Amino acid sequence: MEYKISGDNLQVVTLEIDPRELVYAEAGAMVYMSGNVEMEAKARGGVWKGIKRKFMGETFFLTEFRAHGGGGLVAFAGNAPGTIKAITVGPGKEFMCQKDAFLCAENGVDMDLAFQKRLGAAFFGGEGFIIQRLFGKGMVFIHACGDFIEMDLKPGQVFKIDTGSVVGWEPSVQYDIQRAGGIKTSFFGGEGLFLTILTGPGKIIIQSMTLHNLATALTPFMPQSRQSSGSSGVSLFGQ
Repeated sequence: MEYKISGDNLQVVTLEIDPRELVYAEAGAMVYMSGNVEMEAKARGGVWKGIKRKFMGETFFLTEFRAHGGGGLVAFAGNAPGTIKAITVGPGKEFMCQKDAFLCAENGVDMDLAFQKRLGAAFFGGEGFIIQRLFGKGMVFIHACGDFIEMDLKPGQVFKIDTGSVVGWEPSVQYDIQRAGGIKTSFFGGEGLFLTILTGPGKIIIQSMTLHNLATALTPFMPQSRQSSGSSGVSLFGQ
């Protein structure tokens, strides 16, 4: 399978597949496909796997794509401005990522729930109790808001990161949280109550903008409907 990631902050990944290959994606992620590609919605892994995908922020049904009569093209994009990253998984080479990061993958790739090992990270981490575990064999594409910053941490190397800004990490990386300074700093420092602590060795991916921060920045500019008190939704101006 060949692929090409196009764009800057509104990226699209285009996959070139032959009739022997099957790829699948989150429902609604497809942007376009060639005329010889067919798609079919499936609850891959059965009902229980579908329910677990819902907990991971993904769709119950996944859409499978297959080309007929020769090579075909199919393109996917995320549901918010952001970056797409290709990751190869295999035996002994898994990847952990924030919930709803999965975009599409080759047929040999699987995903499952993963739970935080520490209660602090589970209850106060920006991505909460549930994260995604990507494993199997093949290439998988993840998507998250903003630009990506990638780092290879050395053994014992520690980074403190804004809670919720961690896209993913290799299983060798230790993940925990700690309070962001003293009480005054925690409440008035503007960085939230907690910071994510990642300790090497291993690769980590950080996003420059979270979906939550993007939504917060756009909220003041969203249109607000004006309704009179007790008017059951009737406009003040009768429109």
